[in-house]
Amino acid sequence: EIGMGLTGFGVFFLFFGMILFFDKALLAIGNVLFVAGLSFVIGLERTFRFFFQKHKMKATGFFLGGVLIVLIGWPSVGMILEIYGFFLLFRGFFPVVVGFIRRIPVLGYLLNLPGISSLVDKVGESNNMV
Repeated sequence: EIGMGLTGFGVFFLFFGMILFFDKALLAIGNVLFVAGLSFVIGLERTFRFFFQKHKMKATGFFLGGVLIVLIGWPSVGMILEIYGFFLLFRGFFPVVVGFIRRIPVLGYLLNLPGISSLVDKVGESNNMV
């Protein structure tokens, strides 16, 4: 429960920090809360194993490097690196998320619209499970 709360607050602070034109303090707090919450949710050892797998080292470098750059004080560059690393790290979960969202009545209808459907199909057909 604590981990979900920390992760939720981390996402909130990250989103709010981006809305307020990349506010350094909010982004730094959001990054720290997100990583801490993730560690509480899945455990320290599993978090370490997830981030430091041999085939995920590039993604981990971008993600944690982005966090470090945000903490140093360059929020826009740090967030770009962090978002790229996030997509590389969690791309195996996207097909599951797309499949789940397609079953929700209103969102599923929106994902099946002609222009959006082809884009969502490309994201949803990734075979790179974690």
